[in-house]
Amino acid sequence: MAKAKDTPAPNPGKLVEVDIKDEMRRSFIDYAMSVIVSRALPDARDGLKPVHRRILFAMSELSLTPDKPYKKCARIVGEVLGKYHPHGDTAVYEALVRLAQSFSSRYPLVDGHGNFGSLDDGPAAMRYTEARLTGISMEILADLDSETVDFTDNFDGSLKEPVLLPSKLPILLLNGSSGIAVGMATNIPPHNLSEVIDGTIALIDNPEINTEGLMQHIKGPDFPSGGQIMGTSGIKEAFETGRGSITVRGHATVEEVPSSSGRGMVTGIVITELPYLVGPEMVINKIADLVKDERLTGIADLNDESGKDGLRVVVKLKRDAKPDVVLNNLYKYTQIQETFSINTLALIGKQPKTLKLKEILNEFIEHRVEIITRRCKFELGKAEARVHILEGLLIALESIDAIIKLIRAAEDAEKAREGLIKKFNLDEPQANAILEMQLRKLTGLEREKIEKENKELNKRIKELKKILSQRQLILDIIKQELTESKKKYADARRTKIVQAAEDFSEEDLIPNERVVVFLTEKGYIKRIPLVKFERQNRATRGKGGIKTREEDAVEHFQIANMHDTLLFFTQGGSIYSSKVYDVVEGSTQHKGQAIFNLVSISQDDKVTAIYTTSEFKEDNYFVMLTKQGVVKKISMDNFESVRRSGIVAMNLDESDQLGWVRTSYGKDNIIIGTYDGMVLRFNEEDLRPLGRTARGVRAINLREGDYVVGFDTFPAESKEQVLLVTTDGFGKRVELEEFRVQNRSGVGLIGTKFKSESSHLASLDIVKETDEVIIASAHGVVLRSKVNDISCQGRMATGVRLQKLDEEDYVASVTKHTEEESNVNQAEKEE
Repeated sequence: MAKAKDTPAPNPGKLVEVDIKDEMRRSFIDYAMSVIVSRALPDARDGLKPVHRRILFAMSELSLTPDKPYKKCARIVGEVLGKYHPHGDTAVYEALVRLAQSFSSRYPLVDGHGNFGSLDDGPAAMRYTEARLTGISMEILADLDSETVDFTDNFDGSLKEPVLLPSKLPILLLNGSSGIAVGMATNIPPHNLSEVIDGTIALIDNPEINTEGLMQHIKGPDFPSGGQIMGTSGIKEAFETGRGSITVRGHATVEEVPSSSGRGMVTGIVITELPYLVGPEMVINKIADLVKDERLTGIADLNDESGKDGLRVVVKLKRDAKPDVVLNNLYKYTQIQETFSINTLALIGKQPKTLKLKEILNEFIEHRVEIITRRCKFELGKAEARVHILEGLLIALESIDAIIKLIRAAEDAEKAREGLIKKFNLDEPQANAILEMQLRKLTGLEREKIEKENKELNKRIKELKKILSQRQLILDIIKQELTESKKKYADARRTKIVQAAEDFSEEDLIPNERVVVFLTEKGYIKRIPLVKFERQNRATRGKGGIKTREEDAVEHFQIANMHDTLLFFTQGGSIYSSKVYDVVEGSTQHKGQAIFNLVSISQDDKVTAIYTTSEFKEDNYFVMLTKQGVVKKISMDNFESVRRSGIVAMNLDESDQLGWVRTSYGKDNIIIGTYDGMVLRFNEEDLRPLGRTARGVRAINLREGDYVVGFDTFPAESKEQVLLVTTDGFGKRVELEEFRVQNRSGVGLIGTKFKSESSHLASLDIVKETDEVIIASAHGVVLRSKVNDISCQGRMATGVRLQKLDEEDYVASVTKHTEEESNVNQAEKEE
């Protein structure tokens, strides 16, 4: 690569060698600065980006004032492109359209005529639409012809354009702004004109006012679409630092609406306002997708009834749906509630800066001070020049006969001018004014007019000089002009500021009822209210609990409260978390939702244990057991902050899988059952607590081909019993004392004999006589039975039949149901 040269001399027609790194660096900086200064960021003074400023200026030059006819937008775009903005016509038209859209701009600067689009649809082509300026635009352009702002050459040097506009209003706050530059972006929300003007006046009156004082006047953003801002903490943070985020929620009410069939009324959620720039179509599509994916339940139908009367989206609910719960899920999963990130980045001169609310208002005030100062100087200059001329005319009127004689005697106008200057001590402009004076000015009435004008101008000159000498008078003018604008353009706030979203608990809307959570081998999950499963007698077939897909089977189910945390332990040793109420609710014939839509489990991983809890205590433990007999004890509080994305719970050997999780209290006993019917009991104190990523230790020695099918924990002095259920539907209770305490990592004792060679142990649980059990077969048949209906037998017995199974069906899992849970169920049924 050639060595870079400091400053390559121009050499037309020849190549100049430069270092590509230096050239790329220089070119990128030039590009970045051009985007930042000339494209993406607004000026803090007039609140406009260059393209918006050029559009307004071009429309002003075309005399498209509010009282004039509309002109085609294609004509306006052509004017902007050809004279001031050499970029794409689409970009200019899009900017023009945004200025005209009442849902994009809180205070539109362009009065559009024709189809300027909606939140869901684009505008008509520029050849069809027409536009002119609005009243607020005239406030922005006011005094432009009074030398109030600097002008610069346009892109080809053929014309002049304003560097910024005078702007009597703080447009940066009123309409906000958004744009992505290079390495930075701005996102400023719109605000209410009346509030902003009140806040500006308050700052003028008290320059030491703080953010809290300003927020007494400027409550927060005011979006054209209305909606609700949840809380004030994000607003205050944005006002104080220039950065923050607010939660914006649409307006929705629960009402009785006509059913889809037209027969009677149903409960519905009616949405009449949406967050800023969110359209009804995108919300409806999102809701439909969530219903299809079974992440939203309780919705029967969905209609967009928006029209000329405004936005109206109706969500019709099912008969058994809880409206508050559905509405809260709509807020949670759809664009009906959005987070608006605020970044008040704007240009100060040519430097981008993140501005606080007070700084934005101060920039506007200083801008207006400059504008009024220059306007007064311009007016003062014109007044003084006119007084000077009037003084010459009065001199002429005092000696009118002499002047007429001098002019008549002069050879030409030049001689007459010289004579007037010499004889009457006038200067050239005064002499020219006398020579151009009409004869009617010689009347007495005209003389009085000149004298009156001279007197009034002298008075105005004194006022202007006084204004220019006292800053407070300029500030008073700013206040007066702001007050006048407020009277003309103020309107009511559209966006309400309500109680903070963080103070709203989703669980407050959800009854903490008892449910059964089902999970199939293929990864489909759902919950069903526990009351839907009636207690049945032993040896009956049971009730269908979950409709499974072809070649699928129930693998896990847990009884839990709706507010509990649901933990998913996977065969790979990871743990994932969700709330029970986030699981889709279904009927006994409902297939459920894919678990991948609930938590972020890897596609090549699988849930092998689920657990529910309402609290995580430091002195409580999880005891985890793998199918190859490796056990690990870990404090429960290690998993209090598990998210849906998951964390590692236990490191495993490559050929092993995590299969079960139980809780313990430090001095319990542990009992393990294997597929071949072996049972080992040992003290929990044989295990020491390990770290989250530790592997674990050997719990039981397994014979070749054998593996763990169940285990449980229980107090060492417990008088409970062991429930053993085989794959062919037989089961029994065995007294704990028949399984003596052995050393960890032993082989264990025979736990049961089998009816046939094809039968094996399906599960092992510790139960009380007052408990109930729920037995689920691989084909989805569920049986609920009292434990005391199951015979208590010895270790070497085969047990009694608990469940009749169809051919090729087998017991897949067994879960116990405590007496306390049974009492809750009975109370719910009585209610």
